[in-house]
Amino acid sequence: MFKNIISPVQAWLLANGQCVGCGTPLEKGEKSKRKDSTHKIVCKCGRIFIQEKNKKYRRALFEEV
Repeated sequence: MFKNIISPVQAWLLANGQCVGCGTPLEKGEKSKRKDSTHKIVCKCGRIFIQEKNKKYRRALFEEV
């Protein structure tokens, strides 16, 4: 039940370029370039995101950390 409420909110935050944990803009996070021309972003709260080539954000998988 909670997943039905939380997942749309998280998708909306990511679409706006904000962290799903603390709400800060992901532009302010620590960026590092990856081999596949994407960027790894670490937010101040510790969550890790991947910025795709088309400037969209997603949460990083365990293999990508």
